[in-house]
Amino acid sequence: MDAKKPEITFKYIFNYGYNPTYVNGAQGGFSPRGEMVIHFYLERQPLPESISHEITPEGAIGREVAVEPEGLSNSMVRFIDTGVAMSYENARVFHAWLGDKLREMEELHKLRNAFESTPTGGQA
Repeated sequence: MDAKKPEITFKYIFNYGYNPTYVNGAQGGFSPRGEMVIHFYLERQPLPESISHEITPEGAIGREVAVEPEGLSNSMVRFIDTGVAMSYENARVFHAWLGDKLREMEELHKLRNAFESTPTGGQA
């Protein structure tokens, strides 16, 4: 007779303001206490503080004549909205979990590509 193994169930409770944020990069490292600190950012073109345009003789908005601050076309913004800090051990567990999720996605991609390369091209 198999004895039932001990188990635990986690209930997930979300903060009322929970709102997932898209990120396309991260920066961080270890703190002096040995904790992993990760700052997640969204990399994008900067927005100007102001743009000035000429007014045409007809009273319409004309060509752009000034942008503040100058040099926006030569810069990028890394907007940091959130970050996390975790112990070394939790970072190792997170790394393993993320690796498992990436392997799952790779398997799905392989299956999708195999299906789409069938003679019917994945079409019904």
